[in-house]
Amino acid sequence: MSKAAAPPIELASADPSIAQEMTRWLSHLGAERRLSPKTLEAYGRDLRQCLDFLSNHWGERVTLSRFAALEATDIRAFMAMRRADDIAGRSLMRALAGLRSFGRFLEREGKGKVGALSAIRAPKVAKTLPKPLPMASAKRLADADERAGEERATWVLARDAAVMALLYGSGLRISEALGLKRREVPRPGEGDVLIVTGKGNKTRMVPVLQNVLALVQEYVAMCPYPLPAEGPIFLGARGGALSPRIIQLAMERLRGALGLPDSATPHALRHSFATHLLSRGGDLRAIQELLGHSSLSTTQIYTGIDSERLLEVYASAHPRR
Repeated sequence: MSKAAAPPIELASADPSIAQEMTRWLSHLGAERRLSPKTLEAYGRDLRQCLDFLSNHWGERVTLSRFAALEATDIRAFMAMRRADDIAGRSLMRALAGLRSFGRFLEREGKGKVGALSAIRAPKVAKTLPKPLPMASAKRLADADERAGEERATWVLARDAAVMALLYGSGLRISEALGLKRREVPRPGEGDVLIVTGKGNKTRMVPVLQNVLALVQEYVAMCPYPLPAEGPIFLGARGGALSPRIIQLAMERLRGALGLPDSATPHALRHSFATHLLSRGGDLRAIQELLGHSSLSTTQIYTGIDSERLLEVYASAHPRR
């Protein structure tokens, strides 16, 4: 059965031709580029804001021909307006990326070339390095006994410890850990890898420690609900899907108990996984694969290394050194 067509978008600031192309563009990004619903929502919102601005800026509704004739000064004025609203640099970068994507889509569809968008420089964004946890603290977060005084079911504490052990032990995103099916997690002694579905529905293989699998199996044995092979392995207190927010709240409780800073989040365990591997001589490209990053530069930010470290890896590994 074919998918139903996306409902048409209505725009007060632009004529129906723009709305029609916007609908087709977002459908293309979702179906062909497999962008997440949140990214599509943000791109759509950014384009709407730009069209609203241009309509006021020009004093008329935006048409396809007028949008294709955009000038660099129009885009700079829009970006300046957004910056005046205290919009962060990353949000401005995303807005410009979305506008460029829409412009390229129009060009491919023969609806005009928006040359001005390529003439605008992306705003500079300061690289904020993640704050990894000390190794000892990261290990304690996966110990259910650290929360023994809480008035919560024992199986819930075991579940949370198993999830955090996966985040730190295999470098998973929280969505990846909670998306695991029962059949995808081997019993201790019966396997040592996980097939994980990450961003863009891309799968990758990651190693998993036997002591982490033991923690997962301990939770499975205690869980009061059925865990069918094709269902999620981690369940909420009422037997439904486990929300990432529950793990975030568990982390907040542990922060207080262990005296950790606010930067100690579930995602910080993924940062810690990468940083601790690198500090012990892990190969940067291998860490990139384990994290599921498409770009090595993303891994570089995660692991907090600089260009000197990259050159060091290059100099030590290149066959013609």
